[in-house]
Amino acid sequence: MANPHQQNPEGYDPAGSTQMFRAFVDEGQGGPAGRRAAAPAPARSSGPRVGLIAGVIAAVVVVAAVVWLALG
Repeated sequence: MANPHQQNPEGYDPAGSTQMFRAFVDEGQGGPAGRRAAAPAPARSSGPRVGLIAGVIAAVVVVAAVVWLALG
């Protein structure tokens, strides 16, 4: 009976996905078409924090509305 949990030898990739991934990454680095200028670091802003706070407030409002409808 075959063991479905048999360990593969080190470095063996039956689907070849590792080689395909490496080829994809290497393709993006070669030639002038594959090179991109490094984007400047974005200025530090409170954008994500504001979005998180707005999301939490929206969630609280939705939960409060559901409770109000359920009890009302």
